[in-house]
Amino acid sequence: MNTLERFFRPLNRGARLLVLLLFVLAGCAPSTRITGTWKSPQATAKTYNRILVAALTDHARVRQTVEEHLQTYLQQHGVTVTKSMDLYPPTLRREGKVSADDLLSKIKGEGQDAILTVALVDTETETRYVPGNMVYMPMTRFAWYGTFRGYYTYWAPMMYDPGYYREDKVYYLETNLYDAATEKLIWSAQTQSYNPTSLHRVAEKYAEMTVTRMQQEGLVK
Repeated sequence: MNTLERFFRPLNRGARLLVLLLFVLAGCAPSTRITGTWKSPQATAKTYNRILVAALTDHARVRQTVEEHLQTYLQQHGVTVTKSMDLYPPTLRREGKVSADDLLSKIKGEGQDAILTVALVDTETETRYVPGNMVYMPMTRFAWYGTFRGYYTYWAPMMYDPGYYREDKVYYLETNLYDAATEKLIWSAQTQSYNPTSLHRVAEKYAEMTVTRMQQEGLVK
Protein backbone atom coordinates (compact mmCIF):
# COMPACT_ATOMS: atom_id res chain seq x y z
CA MET A 1 0.00 0.00 0.00
CA ASN A 2 1.46 3.36 -0.95
CA THR A 3 1.67 6.41 1.31
CA LEU A 4 -1.47 8.12 0.00
CA GLU A 5 -3.53 4.94 0.37
CA ARG A 6 -2.43 4.54 3.98
CA PHE A 7 -3.29 8.19 4.58
CA PHE A 8 -6.80 8.03 3.11
CA ARG A 9 -7.83 4.56 4.25
CA PRO A 10 -9.08 5.45 7.77
CA LEU A 11 -11.04 8.50 6.56
CA ASN A 12 -14.71 8.55 5.61
CA ARG A 13 -15.88 10.31 2.45
CA GLY A 14 -16.48 13.70 4.09
CA ALA A 15 -13.10 13.64 5.79
CA ARG A 16 -11.34 12.68 2.56
CA LEU A 17 -12.93 15.58 0.70
CA LEU A 18 -11.92 17.97 3.49
CA VAL A 19 -8.32 16.79 3.27
CA LEU A 20 -8.36 17.25 -0.50
CA LEU A 21 -9.74 20.77 -0.07
CA LEU A 22 -6.92 21.58 2.35
CA PHE A 23 -4.38 20.32 -0.19
CA VAL A 24 -5.90 22.60 -2.87
CA LEU A 25 -5.94 25.60 -0.54
CA ALA A 26 -2.34 24.95 0.48
CA GLY A 27 -1.35 24.91 -3.17
CA CYS A 28 -2.73 28.40 -3.80
CA ALA A 29 -2.16 29.99 -0.39
CA PRO A 30 -0.47 33.39 -0.23
CA SER A 31 3.28 33.25 0.32
CA THR A 32 6.21 35.65 0.49
CA ARG A 33 9.85 34.60 0.16
CA ILE A 34 13.28 36.02 -0.56
CA THR A 35 14.49 34.59 -3.86
CA GLY A 36 18.04 35.97 -3.80
CA THR A 37 20.47 38.43 -2.22
CA TRP A 38 23.67 40.19 -3.24
CA LYS A 39 26.34 41.85 -1.09
CA SER A 40 29.00 44.17 -2.42
CA PRO A 41 32.52 42.71 -2.45
CA GLN A 42 33.65 46.09 -1.09
CA ALA A 43 31.35 45.82 1.94
CA THR A 44 33.21 45.84 5.25
CA ALA A 45 32.29 44.13 8.51
CA LYS A 46 30.50 47.32 9.54
CA THR A 47 27.00 46.99 10.98
CA TYR A 48 24.51 49.83 10.58
CA ASN A 49 22.88 51.39 13.61
CA ARG A 50 20.95 54.36 12.19
CA ILE A 51 18.89 53.58 9.09
CA LEU A 52 16.39 55.54 7.06
CA VAL A 53 13.70 53.28 5.54
CA ALA A 54 11.94 54.41 2.37
CA ALA A 55 9.17 52.61 0.50
CA LEU A 56 9.37 54.06 -3.00
CA THR A 57 5.69 54.42 -3.78
CA ASP A 58 3.20 57.27 -3.94
CA HIS A 59 0.52 55.13 -2.31
CA ALA A 60 0.49 56.65 1.19
CA ARG A 61 -1.05 53.66 2.99
CA VAL A 62 1.36 51.17 1.41
CA ARG A 63 4.31 53.43 2.16
CA GLN A 64 3.33 53.90 5.78
CA THR A 65 2.57 50.22 6.41
CA VAL A 66 5.80 48.90 4.89
CA GLU A 67 7.97 51.51 6.61
CA GLU A 68 6.34 50.90 9.99
CA HIS A 69 6.92 47.14 9.83
CA LEU A 70 10.54 47.61 8.77
CA GLN A 71 10.98 50.03 11.66
CA THR A 72 9.52 47.51 14.13
CA TYR A 73 11.83 44.65 13.14
CA LEU A 74 14.95 46.80 12.78
CA GLN A 75 14.41 48.25 16.24
CA GLN A 76 14.47 44.71 17.64
CA HIS A 77 18.11 44.61 16.48
CA GLY A 78 19.01 47.87 18.20
CA VAL A 79 18.73 50.02 15.06
CA THR A 80 17.52 53.60 15.32
CA VAL A 81 15.07 54.01 12.44
CA THR A 82 13.73 57.06 10.65
CA LYS A 83 10.84 56.61 8.23
CA SER A 84 10.76 58.64 5.02
CA MET A 85 7.12 59.41 5.88
CA ASP A 86 8.39 61.37 8.87
CA LEU A 87 10.82 63.41 6.76
CA TYR A 88 8.60 64.13 3.79
CA PRO A 89 4.80 63.79 3.64
CA PRO A 90 3.21 62.09 0.61
CA THR A 91 2.06 65.39 -0.90
CA LEU A 92 5.63 66.60 -1.41
CA ARG A 93 6.60 63.34 -3.11
CA ARG A 94 3.61 63.47 -5.44
CA GLU A 95 4.35 67.07 -6.38
CA GLY A 96 7.95 66.20 -7.24
CA LYS A 97 9.33 68.53 -4.59
CA VAL A 98 11.71 65.97 -3.08
CA SER A 99 14.89 65.21 -5.02
CA ALA A 100 17.57 62.64 -4.20
CA ASP A 101 19.86 65.51 -3.15
CA ASP A 102 17.21 66.84 -0.77
CA LEU A 103 16.77 63.44 0.81
CA LEU A 104 20.51 62.78 1.14
CA SER A 105 21.07 66.18 2.70
CA LYS A 106 18.35 65.52 5.24
CA ILE A 107 19.66 62.03 6.01
CA LYS A 108 23.24 63.13 6.57
CA GLY A 109 22.08 66.05 8.65
CA GLU A 110 20.31 63.69 11.02
CA GLY A 111 23.25 61.30 11.31
CA GLN A 112 21.81 58.32 9.43
CA ASP A 113 24.50 55.87 8.29
CA ALA A 114 22.41 53.87 5.79
CA ILE A 115 19.35 54.04 3.56
CA LEU A 116 17.08 51.03 3.09
CA THR A 117 14.74 51.27 0.10
CA VAL A 118 12.02 48.93 -1.12
CA ALA A 119 10.36 49.13 -4.52
CA LEU A 120 7.90 47.07 -6.52
CA VAL A 121 9.84 46.25 -9.68
CA ASP A 122 7.48 43.89 -11.52
CA THR A 123 4.14 42.08 -11.42
CA GLU A 124 2.95 38.97 -13.23
CA THR A 125 -0.38 37.26 -13.72
CA GLU A 126 -0.19 33.48 -14.01
CA THR A 127 -3.12 31.38 -15.22
CA ARG A 128 -3.27 27.77 -14.07
CA TYR A 129 -5.76 24.93 -14.20
CA VAL A 130 -7.13 23.60 -10.92
CA PRO A 131 -8.54 20.07 -11.34
CA GLY A 132 -11.78 18.94 -9.74
CA ASN A 133 -11.82 17.02 -6.46
CA MET A 134 -11.59 13.46 -7.79
CA VAL A 135 -9.19 10.84 -6.43
CA TYR A 136 -9.02 7.23 -7.64
CA MET A 137 -9.37 4.56 -4.96
CA PRO A 138 -8.96 0.76 -5.41
CA MET A 139 -12.40 -0.70 -6.17
CA THR A 140 -12.25 -3.51 -3.63
CA ARG A 141 -11.66 -1.22 -0.70
CA PHE A 142 -15.03 0.48 -0.23
CA ALA A 143 -18.55 -0.91 0.24
CA TRP A 144 -20.17 1.57 -2.14
CA TYR A 145 -18.60 -0.29 -5.10
CA GLY A 146 -20.95 -3.24 -4.47
CA THR A 147 -24.10 -1.72 -6.02
CA PHE A 148 -24.93 0.82 -8.69
CA ARG A 149 -26.87 2.88 -6.13
CA GLY A 150 -23.91 3.10 -3.79
CA TYR A 151 -21.45 3.79 -6.58
CA TYR A 152 -23.60 6.49 -8.22
CA THR A 153 -24.46 8.14 -4.91
CA TYR A 154 -20.78 8.47 -4.11
CA TRP A 155 -19.66 9.85 -7.47
CA ALA A 156 -22.67 11.91 -8.61
CA PRO A 157 -21.74 15.09 -6.68
CA MET A 158 -18.23 14.95 -8.13
CA MET A 159 -19.52 14.72 -11.70
CA TYR A 160 -20.60 18.32 -11.36
CA ASP A 161 -17.42 19.60 -9.75
CA PRO A 162 -15.16 20.13 -12.78
CA GLY A 163 -11.81 21.84 -12.73
CA TYR A 164 -11.43 25.54 -13.36
CA TYR A 165 -8.88 28.15 -14.32
CA ARG A 166 -7.63 30.71 -11.84
CA GLU A 167 -5.32 33.68 -12.04
CA ASP A 168 -2.49 34.10 -9.58
CA LYS A 169 -0.82 37.44 -8.93
CA VAL A 170 2.92 37.50 -8.34
CA TYR A 171 4.68 40.65 -7.11
CA TYR A 172 8.44 41.17 -7.22
CA LEU A 173 10.07 43.51 -4.71
CA GLU A 174 13.62 44.83 -4.63
CA THR A 175 15.23 45.92 -1.38
CA ASN A 176 18.45 47.94 -1.47
CA LEU A 177 20.74 49.07 1.33
CA TYR A 178 22.97 52.07 0.59
CA ASP A 179 25.80 53.45 2.70
CA ALA A 180 24.82 57.03 3.50
CA ALA A 181 28.40 58.33 3.50
CA THR A 182 29.51 56.86 0.17
CA GLU A 183 26.03 56.52 -1.42
CA LYS A 184 27.17 53.10 -2.70
CA LEU A 185 24.92 50.05 -2.88
CA ILE A 186 25.96 47.64 -0.13
CA TRP A 187 23.30 44.95 -0.27
CA SER A 188 20.29 43.98 -2.36
CA ALA A 189 17.51 41.42 -1.96
CA GLN A 190 14.82 40.20 -4.31
CA THR A 191 11.51 39.12 -2.82
CA GLN A 192 8.53 37.38 -4.40
CA SER A 193 5.02 37.72 -2.98
CA TYR A 194 2.47 35.25 -4.31
CA ASN A 195 -1.26 36.04 -4.16
CA PRO A 196 -1.06 38.51 -1.23
CA THR A 197 -4.47 39.00 0.38
CA SER A 198 -3.61 41.50 3.12
CA LEU A 199 -1.27 44.49 2.99
CA HIS A 200 -0.61 44.23 6.72
CA ARG A 201 0.28 40.53 6.65
CA VAL A 202 2.48 40.66 3.57
CA ALA A 203 4.28 43.80 4.83
CA GLU A 204 4.92 42.20 8.20
CA LYS A 205 6.22 38.96 6.67
CA TYR A 206 8.37 40.89 4.20
CA ALA A 207 9.89 43.03 6.97
CA GLU A 208 10.55 40.04 9.22
CA MET A 209 12.32 38.07 6.47
CA THR A 210 14.30 41.07 5.22
CA VAL A 211 15.63 42.12 8.61
CA THR A 212 16.42 38.51 9.55
CA ARG A 213 18.44 38.12 6.36
CA MET A 214 20.23 41.44 7.01
CA GLN A 215 21.23 40.16 10.43
CA GLN A 216 22.41 36.84 8.99
CA GLU A 217 24.59 38.67 6.46
CA GLY A 218 26.18 40.93 9.08
CA LEU A 219 24.49 44.22 8.19
CA VAL A 220 22.73 44.73 11.52
CA LYS A 221 23.35 43.24 14.95
